[in-house]
Amino acid sequence: MMRRVSLILSLLVLCSFPQAYAAGPPDVSVGYVQQGMVPLPDSKVLLPPPPGKDSATLTADEVVSLNAMPLKGGKRWELAIRDADLSFPAAAATFSCALNVPVSEKETPHLYTLLRRSLADAANADDAAKALYNRPRPFLVNHQGTCTPDVEQFLRGSGSYPSGHSAIGWAWALILSEVAPQHADVILRRGLAFGESRIVCNVHWQSDVAQGRIMGASAVARLHASREFQEDLKEAKKEVESLTKKGLLPDQAACTAEADTLRLW
Repeated sequence: MMRRVSLILSLLVLCSFPQAYAAGPPDVSVGYVQQGMVPLPDSKVLLPPPPGKDSATLTADEVVSLNAMPLKGGKRWELAIRDADLSFPAAAATFSCALNVPVSEKETPHLYTLLRRSLADAANADDAAKALYNRPRPFLVNHQGTCTPDVEQFLRGSGSYPSGHSAIGWAWALILSEVAPQHADVILRRGLAFGESRIVCNVHWQSDVAQGRIMGASAVARLHASREFQEDLKEAKKEVESLTKKGLLPDQAACTAEADTLRLW
């Protein structure tokens, strides 16, 4: 099951961002939770079914989706496109502004590894519910485009509930809040926005995003039982502290633009 999800993630990222893969798609199959260990949380056990017909939650999903439509083509839409990219090294920089340090394989190797490996675990935690419910995505219902047209055909066969990107983004936000607790509020807000980008992108409903965060948080709770995770977490803290002391900062103009854009949603 985990292998299937990893293959899907690799295919999704590869199809969305072909220029990023001259050397082939990233290996997202190796998380911190391996076969034979205590398993990841089971989304079909933890989560309720997706909202039923005529439910208040489904009505809210439709209203939120409709309200996001005017953002298409604007700066918030462009950020949603960037947030859709789970490829590395691009994805590693997602929280650079929130952390207030540059994140890269060279400057922060343990943090880089922490993000890559936890991506696999957070995504795999979603698998059971996605397969069980196979909920249609918003663009299949409202017949509007998405911010990643290159993978719309793939997304047609991939369940909307819960949101894998939201699970990953929230897992990253929780982990990074431990790495740099002094920036926790900004980091968590960026993690929330990462999930909201899926609504802006017209590929997930609000309830998909909310339940994706539940699975992301559940995966992080499980990761704390991993010795390798704890070691990378410890070293990642040292890396961020070191860069902070050196005064190394991310692109400040880009960070100002990101902050302005996030106010749009």
